[in-house]
Amino acid sequence: MKRSKKSGEENPEPTKGELAVLQVLWKFGPSTVRFVHDSLNEGKESTQYTSTLKLMQLMADKGMLERDETNMKHVYFPLLEEGGTKGHLLSKFIDTMYQGSVETMMIALLGNEKTSKKDLQKMRELLAEMERKK
Repeated sequence: MKRSKKSGEENPEPTKGELAVLQVLWKFGPSTVRFVHDSLNEGKESTQYTSTLKLMQLMADKGMLERDETNMKHVYFPLLEEGGTKGHLLSKFIDTMYQGSVETMMIALLGNEKTSKKDLQKMRELLAEMERKK
């Protein structure tokens, strides 16, 4: 995980709510609180705007986001890299849920009812490509 500019310490792992904010910013780029708030509340029971604002302010204090205050509307952008954050969380998930075994996790994924034929085909293609590279 990236180190915080303010403390020099490693940032804490994002909570579920913080990760949702990061997902919006990774997908759409630097955004206002209003845009993030509206994106998070699409098709869901909405939360208060002030709750989203406070969460993003706290994330900025933790070193997860940075705020551009040059305009009237403050624009936030992520300081945590998407690949590094997801990789760290995935490794922790594999360690916690599958005792560090990628094989066990893949068997569980392949046997999951949500795994579609399209998913299986993409996995076959990925495996074939990995074999060719070796």
